[in-house]
Amino acid sequence: MGVRPLLGTLLVVLIGLAAAVAIGFYPGFSTTSDVADDEQEGFDQALVIKFSHVVAENTPKGLAAQRFARLMSEKTDRRVKVEVFPNAVLYNDTDEMDALMRGNVQMIAPSFANVSEHVPAWLTFDLPYAFVSDEAVQEAFDGELGKLLFDKLASKNLVGLSYWGNGFKQMTSNRGPLIHPSDFKEQRFRILPSKVIEAQFRQFDAKTTPIPFNEVYRGLESGVVDGEENTISNIRTKKFYQVQKYMTISNHGYLGYTVLMNKSFWDKLPGDVKKPLLEALEETAHWANENAIEMNRRQLEELRHQGGLEIHVQTPEERREWMQRWEPIYQEFEAAIGKDVMSRIRGLREKYGG
Repeated sequence: MGVRPLLGTLLVVLIGLAAAVAIGFYPGFSTTSDVADDEQEGFDQALVIKFSHVVAENTPKGLAAQRFARLMSEKTDRRVKVEVFPNAVLYNDTDEMDALMRGNVQMIAPSFANVSEHVPAWLTFDLPYAFVSDEAVQEAFDGELGKLLFDKLASKNLVGLSYWGNGFKQMTSNRGPLIHPSDFKEQRFRILPSKVIEAQFRQFDAKTTPIPFNEVYRGLESGVVDGEENTISNIRTKKFYQVQKYMTISNHGYLGYTVLMNKSFWDKLPGDVKKPLLEALEETAHWANENAIEMNRRQLEELRHQGGLEIHVQTPEERREWMQRWEPIYQEFEAAIGKDVMSRIRGLREKYGG
C-alpha cells in the first residue's frame, strides 16, 4: 500500500474515533444513568450532577438553577459540577419525573402539579385560594406542610430538597374578559396534568386540555385552546401575551417548584457533598423566592405599558364569587390529599384569611 492510501485510511479511522467520542460523551446524547456510572462511584474525580428543567433561563426557576450551579461550584472548589439543561432540552414536563425516578437524570425542579401525578398529596398546592399571600406560601414551604409533603416522596425513590417559588397564577383568554365564573363557560383552557386544576375549570363549566409547557404558545396561537393560567413571569418570558387578548389578575393559585433528587443517587453522596449542596439550595431558595416576587411585579408593569393585553384586576366581590364556586373542591379531594395535609392547609387559610 502506498503512503497516500495509508494516510487516507488513518485519517478516516481518526475521524470515526473522534465522532464516536463526541457522541458518547456529549451530555445531551447520553441515555445512561449517572447513578450507575462506575467513574462516579467513589467521587474521586469531579462529580457531575445533571439538573433538567423545562422553562426558559430568564425565568425565576431558570435563574435559580443557574445560581445553584454556581454556588455548588464555589462551595466545593469545583469538585462538583451541576450541569443545567433548561427549556426541556433533555426531558419535558410530562416525562421528567419518570426520568428522575429511573436515575437518567439526578435533579429536576418540577411544578407541584407534575409531582401530584405520582404523589396525590401534592395536589394540595393546586387547591384554589389555598394561599392568599406570599407570607402564607413561605410558611407552607418552611413549616410543617412542606416537611410533611417531602416525607411522602420516599416511596417513589425521590428526595425533596427545596421549594422555589414562581408566583401567583393569573387567567388569560382570547375569547373575552374572565371576570365572572359564567365567562369561562365552554372555553377550553390549557392545564397542567392535575385533577384539582381540572376540577377547578369544570366548576366554571369550562373544558380543559393538558399541554406540555413548551407547547403552550403553539396551542394558544393555533386555537387548540382558548386560554390558560400562569404566572406573570411565564406569560411574559414565553410571550403568551402575543397570542392572548385578555388577562385577569386573580392570584387564585400558586405556581411553585420543588427541587428533587434521585434517592439512590442522594444516598451515595458523601457528607462533604451533601452539606454544601443543602447550603447552596437554602441560599438559592431564599434568593429565588424574593426574586420571583420582584420579577412578577416588574413584568406586570411591562405588560401594562406595552399594551395589546386587556388586563382586569379582580375585585374583592369577584374573588368571593370565585371562591364560593370552588369551595366544593376541598371536600372532593380531601381523601386523595389526606386529612393530615388538608388540616394544615385549612390552618393556613384561617391564619391568613383565605
